[in-house]
Amino acid sequence: MQKSMMKSFVLSLLLLAAASAQAYDLPDFTPLVDKNGPAVVNVQARQNPNESANADRDDGADDEQVPEIFRRFFGPGGPGNPGGPRGGRPGGTSLGSGFIISTDGYILTNNHVVDGADSVTVRLSDRRELDAKVVGTDAQYDIALLKVSASDLPAVTIGDSKKLKAGQWVLAIGSPFGFDHSVTAGIVSAVSRSFGGRDQQYVPFIQTDVAINRGNSGGPLFNLNGEVVGINSQILSNTGGFMGVSFAIPIDTAMSAVKQIKDKGFVSRGMIGVQIQDVNRELAQSLGLPRTGGALVNAITGGSAAEKAGVKVGDVILGFGGVDVVHSSDLPPLVGATAPNSKVDLSLFRDGKTLTVPVTVGEASRDATAQAAGGGEAPTTNPLGMVVDDLTAEQRQQLGIKEEGVVVTRITGVPARRAALQPGDIVLMVGKQKVKTAAEFNTAVKGVQPGESVMLLVRRQDASLFVAVSVPKKTG
Repeated sequence: MQKSMMKSFVLSLLLLAAASAQAYDLPDFTPLVDKNGPAVVNVQARQNPNESANADRDDGADDEQVPEIFRRFFGPGGPGNPGGPRGGRPGGTSLGSGFIISTDGYILTNNHVVDGADSVTVRLSDRRELDAKVVGTDAQYDIALLKVSASDLPAVTIGDSKKLKAGQWVLAIGSPFGFDHSVTAGIVSAVSRSFGGRDQQYVPFIQTDVAINRGNSGGPLFNLNGEVVGINSQILSNTGGFMGVSFAIPIDTAMSAVKQIKDKGFVSRGMIGVQIQDVNRELAQSLGLPRTGGALVNAITGGSAAEKAGVKVGDVILGFGGVDVVHSSDLPPLVGATAPNSKVDLSLFRDGKTLTVPVTVGEASRDATAQAAGGGEAPTTNPLGMVVDDLTAEQRQQLGIKEEGVVVTRITGVPARRAALQPGDIVLMVGKQKVKTAAEFNTAVKGVQPGESVMLLVRRQDASLFVAVSVPKKTG
């Protein structure tokens, strides 16, 4: 009797499990992978060890095995801390993924995969290996646009990341640990996730639980329609391996950057010129806010769009362009995605009242990696191995620099790398001569010969220091 009852119970459980599987109708990703897999590529970015900042160091390490995860997926203090000049170990190979966005050879990947590379190679699904040109990059969005000389290539379909919702199925294809075309799936955990720091503060990340590991960086994130909705970029991990929290750059953000790089050679972002912080319960009570939330203004840049619009220190920004600001980190992506000179309404809380203030958005300073490597006019290089550009009026205003100074937009050679110069540095003087334009800088350093050194006064963030840049003697 008991055996009969047990059999009936087990049978009931099996029937219930089968019914549940049919009810949930788990997706079959096979058609999606078959269609889109050929458009996913492996990206190898190499830096010549003879042109690295530590070229003379020989510690026995096998730099070829250093993966790109150390650049992006470890926090401060980890191997290859991104706070360093290149964010990775010199003289090695950065391994990542990418995907073809047009049949004529344009490919998207992460900036941190190719940053500082002397050569980039793309391996296609048919095992062809092609040299890739870096058309342009943007560090804040962490995207890089590559181009290979080929035609009739398989390309992905670009989707709409704004339509993503938490709980939707998504799928990643990439090269974790060098295993090409590995497929992992999961769900969207959250959208518009902002970190709020200076690094990628303008990106409203897609958070997923898709397994992302070393080598997945730069690969596509697909929805169930087979459309790319994001670029896999980061993980949150104490060990360097996948722990269930992955982040992707929305494809809308990435494609906006691609268009700007193609059209004008760089990515421009909006700026209103405020320093902000979160509003906790204590601050909300002292300000008279009915609830926590918003971005509390604690400083305003002189002459900025916010100052011109009448924004005051102590105001709480509750909305930007009709979009609610819940956390202070919500504001930078909204402002950054707004075209400079656009007019937008700010919703403010001041003295117990909600105000609507129109503001004309300014332009954020461009760091070096926001400058295209090959867009617009060809950049002028020099014996120091660096490309510089003029500062815009908006940049000078933001930095508090009246006349002198040029911005480093690209590191191209040995001397600048060895001096640990990096994109975004401001060069104020060459020797004892102030430089105001890129033309003046290039003229001032043109005569530096192999074996000679030149002293540069460099400003990085809020600090200035003299840096000696030495041009190595020719050998052979």
